[in-house]
Amino acid sequence: MKTVEDFDFSGKRVLLRVDFNVTLDEEGNVSDDSRIMAALPTIRHILEHRPRQLIIMSHLGDPEGPETRFSMDKVSERLIQLLGKSVYKTKDAVVQRMPGEGLVLLENLRFHKEEKADDEEFAKKLASYADVYVNDAFGVCHRKHASVHAITKFLPSCAGLLIKKELENLDIDRMPKPIFAILGGGKLGTKIPLIQRLLVNTDKVIVGGGMIFTFYKAQKYEIGESVVDKSYLKNAEVMCHNEKLYLPEDVVVADCESKTEVRTVAAGSIPKKSVGLDIGAKSVKQIKKMLKGARTVLWNGPLGYYEKPPFDKATREIANFIAGLDCNKVVGGGDTADIIHKMELEGKYSFISSGGGAALEVLSGNALPALEALEINVGAKAEVKGAQGK
Repeated sequence: MKTVEDFDFSGKRVLLRVDFNVTLDEEGNVSDDSRIMAALPTIRHILEHRPRQLIIMSHLGDPEGPETRFSMDKVSERLIQLLGKSVYKTKDAVVQRMPGEGLVLLENLRFHKEEKADDEEFAKKLASYADVYVNDAFGVCHRKHASVHAITKFLPSCAGLLIKKELENLDIDRMPKPIFAILGGGKLGTKIPLIQRLLVNTDKVIVGGGMIFTFYKAQKYEIGESVVDKSYLKNAEVMCHNEKLYLPEDVVVADCESKTEVRTVAAGSIPKKSVGLDIGAKSVKQIKKMLKGARTVLWNGPLGYYEKPPFDKATREIANFIAGLDCNKVVGGGDTADIIHKMELEGKYSFISSGGGAALEVLSGNALPALEALEINVGAKAEVKGAQGK
């Protein structure tokens, strides 16, 4: 797969797809700019090679159509601050005529339903703005959307530096061994391919979060009113026989209705009218003991109902513990990445992925549609005419 390091951008109009799907506060201001920061190396690399114009595009949120709160205006303001350069923000992603030069940010791509539909005509309109296309939006590379998939049919295409970095750091075969994986989150179904692969390619798979109760149920444990993926009980039963799998020994539970009466019980002794919301102190202690022997810790998914204290305790405690380890520490994006950023621990981790779903697919050994499209790169032969400035 070609990257920006293989292309000459001098004098060319460059169309760059990034993932600026940032977190906004109640006033609509950017409260977490980590995704903008992640794209800066590619933006700067292109600008250093003197393109005639750089046009940046992204989505923000998942609006049904144009919505003021999902406008790229605040993102544009933050980008100006970070780059120290002026940025022209368009009123729509589809324009009749693009400014002749300078740095441009298109309005939210998802204001057009054609984006998620992978519509080729929409992709062709976007392609008409430029001479070459760069994809650095790792977080949406597992999607077949027009701005990352169909568009490669109409322009010479390559990947940005962030995608290159993501693929290198999420390559299990390149991680120093022994590798200890921690997997959390609510539902087992979405993690089965990943768990199965990690049970083969890593030294220990530590399971937490809501999906532990499906494993408990598969072992005939009482789980009270805890969440369970009934469709995957057989998968869980099979995986329970693998000695590499570690399930928490104790669980923090609360009364189902009031979420009060918080206490810790053994994994097989959850009261019938209680719900499990976190892993217990005994399990946290055991996980810490295991992790001391790791050369790589790979973490994807919170260990409990972290959005509501005190059920964030295990996740926070393990996050701080891993931060202090002297080893390769990789976070597979999503909620875990958000937690690390909120705790301001990002500087103590080796790599934090910018894409939850995409990272999950890569770690599971699956191909990403947008990157497969880059490999094909048929756009080199396509001729597109349209809104380029003169």
